[in-house]
Amino acid sequence: MSVEREVKLPVAPAFRVPALVGLPGGARAVDRGSSTLHTVYYDAPDLRLLRAGASLRYREGQGWTVKLPPVRRAPALAREELGFPDDGGVVPSDALALLRAYLRSADVVPVLRLRTERARVDIEVGERVVAELSDDAVEIVAGGPGRVRFRELEVERTHDDADPTGDAVVEAVVERLRAAGAAAPDPTPKPARALGSLATAPADVVVPELPAVPTAGDVVRHAVASSVLHLVRHDPVVRLGTDVEGVHQMRVATRRLRSDLRTFRPLVDEAWTRSLRDELGWLGDALGTARDADVLLGRIRGRIASIDETERPATAGIVEALERRAKEAHAALADVLASDRYVDLLDALVVAANAPSFTPAAAGPADAALAPLVRRPWKRLRRSARAAQRRPSAERLHRARIDAKRLRYASETVAVVVGEPARRVAARAEAVQDVLGEHQDAIVALSWLRSWSSGASADGAFAAGVLADRELSAAADARERWRHAWRRLERRKLRSWM
Repeated sequence: MSVEREVKLPVAPAFRVPALVGLPGGARAVDRGSSTLHTVYYDAPDLRLLRAGASLRYREGQGWTVKLPPVRRAPALAREELGFPDDGGVVPSDALALLRAYLRSADVVPVLRLRTERARVDIEVGERVVAELSDDAVEIVAGGPGRVRFRELEVERTHDDADPTGDAVVEAVVERLRAAGAAAPDPTPKPARALGSLATAPADVVVPELPAVPTAGDVVRHAVASSVLHLVRHDPVVRLGTDVEGVHQMRVATRRLRSDLRTFRPLVDEAWTRSLRDELGWLGDALGTARDADVLLGRIRGRIASIDETERPATAGIVEALERRAKEAHAALADVLASDRYVDLLDALVVAANAPSFTPAAAGPADAALAPLVRRPWKRLRRSARAAQRRPSAERLHRARIDAKRLRYASETVAVVVGEPARRVAARAEAVQDVLGEHQDAIVALSWLRSWSSGASADGAFAAGVLADRELSAAADARERWRHAWRRLERRKLRSWM
């Protein structure tokens, strides 16, 4: 996997590439000759991959490439790309799995064939290639509106070069090309340019712009679409398994969706909401198990790094057990993501993002309808927090943490109409959530260490005891700090807008 970083410049057929001399860092242009590329793009018949900013292509002699939606579009297009070997021209199942959140239940078919005459120039600093200039004359062979031709230049940073000189070189090359007559940078990918309006139509999930005077339903739909898009975009990250943050972000999306559907229940159809929340709960359980395993493993590794080096060898069994636990949790999550049930949920979420099933109350003005609904999660948090103050058991503190999270999500949702007062409540609820999250993580780690040590060797049990002492201290510290965070959130004037 690599991150493609390129600037695309449309040019006229008669455009002449200027001499690329005097570049920063003593960079020089090296002509690498020309080649002919034969490329086939695959997509669902409605082009849902291209509309989402993703692509699946097969190129003769190079195999298969998946490009995920851009993380940045201007001025340079930046997005992850992954290669898959050629297996007799058959679409790799791993490539399809990586795109499942965008394809859902749709099959892929060839939608475009391109023939590209490419002239390539490497930009080198010393012995390193820091950028590549591709001069592409593209012809649509099949799938587009006839045998259309167009030409574009691509200035791409090399994947394996982190020297900032390369960025300056790319900037200088783009300036030279613009001065010679190239058009302004245009991030539109080749297949989208070739296929036209259908490929550049809105994606299946788009966060809608809020009108000047939104209804309550407008705000809820905005929140639902935001969370669905967040979930879809992190699905490939989870499948790749290269960043544990993917599981966390996907879990956050499911939790926020369930929380919003609960908080704003008077505005949405009850039967529709119940079914969707149940399915999100099923997905959230699998994500939660994997995320909790990752958190515990990372936490214990951090504790081990802080103890005396002479005691660390005895912790090997602890780490092995936690790694095995995390591996099993991720395998179970992979099975969930590969299931038809998950695909059905994705389809339902796309519908929810575009056309939530509202009650008549959703048609009312947002400012009048939404703020009172935030009082409900506030009152739940106040009850659980006061109970935890009287007797700060792990269970009561955990309950207060969950309620703080729901208040935070609700306040963040209505902040688009309420503004800064809601954002202040959300920030202070998050502070309560964070300190109680630290307490819960310490309690979970403590419980696991005690359980593991019961069957461990003497050295292993001693090491687990050392780590458990650290967790006891962390839990005690969090119990002290949470009261201050709660007092800051409990202030009456903070909630005058509810």
